[in-house]
Amino acid sequence: MPGYRIISSDNHVFEPPDLWSSRIDSKFKDRAPVIRRDEDGNDYWYVDNKKVTGTPFGFGGAQVGRRFDAPQEMTSGDVFENVRPGGYIPEEQIKDMDTDGVDVSILYPTVGLQLFKQPDSQLLSGIFSAYNDWLADFCNANPKRLAGIAMINLDDVAEGVKELERSHKKGLIGAMITVYPPIGRRYDSPEYESLWAAAQDLGMPLGLHAATNRFGSGEGDNSETGRMAITINFDHYVRMSLTDMIFSGVFERYPKLQAGAVEHEVSWAAHFIDRMDYNYNQRAPGVQGVRFKNDMLPSDFFRSNIFIGFQEDALGIQMRGIIGAENLQWGSDYPHQESTFPRSQEILEEILADCTEEEKAMIAGGNAARVYNL
Repeated sequence: MPGYRIISSDNHVFEPPDLWSSRIDSKFKDRAPVIRRDEDGNDYWYVDNKKVTGTPFGFGGAQVGRRFDAPQEMTSGDVFENVRPGGYIPEEQIKDMDTDGVDVSILYPTVGLQLFKQPDSQLLSGIFSAYNDWLADFCNANPKRLAGIAMINLDDVAEGVKELERSHKKGLIGAMITVYPPIGRRYDSPEYESLWAAAQDLGMPLGLHAATNRFGSGEGDNSETGRMAITINFDHYVRMSLTDMIFSGVFERYPKLQAGAVEHEVSWAAHFIDRMDYNYNQRAPGVQGVRFKNDMLPSDFFRSNIFIGFQEDALGIQMRGIIGAENLQWGSDYPHQESTFPRSQEILEEILADCTEEEKAMIAGGNAARVYNL
């Protein structure tokens, strides 16, 4: 065992078949997420009687460990019976955490990621509310080891803030908001002020997870997550949103607010920081639109208010001096196909080999503990 605490800042649950059928408001019962077995013999999620596409949502993405033990058996489809039980049974996830040497799991959804593309806003809110209830119960099985991230629909910001407050009361430690809002409603809009204020006051970090583009954003509205151009360039969307937040002064107004780029890896951040400061310093005020107080630079807000979740980006770790080791949070992505389970300790040691012991402790768990008040 290493001499530092390991917190996976990006683990996942795998939603069980009865999650929504047993919990969602009765008016949405006939439209709620449900698993169906298709003619190809694989299981898929359907929402509002439409298939949710993409590998993890056809269950192939739940083949955790297969990349190490049987890569030739990795497939794009599978059935729920083959999903690792730790995805939906808390006691089983804890057993797998013990095997992997992980002390705490910070939990995001699986199919829930793609549900941000659901166009019906009321249905989406009903789906998210039921999920947040289930996740709180999942984590309550062992709240010292399992920590949940709520899903929040911001189509109506006031309603989103109420769900944020409700989720906080239920013990969830942060919230996931769309990584890329609809056109005309980017995160530089004043309509989100109450959200930033509530998240800061509640101490609820906001995660911008890959693959959560909102319907109407102009990309991925038809859930075509299999397109490699989108998958490989996920960081484009989070860079756009973080730029909007930083340059519109969100973190100047809410200095304790924490926002995170989750599962976008790290390497992009060095160039991103450089480009923000360059354009802030070199462009005319009428072009870049803002001047910060106290000679602050965009990079200062990035380092004080942004965290980055990554899995295996060794190149990004090499650039930690530019990005900031204090901004980095490792995650195993359990129980997805690309997860580092059950070799997380081995992979972490390899990736962090050139880091100081202090940096290792921060990246492997200390930064997540600080940001999420664990």
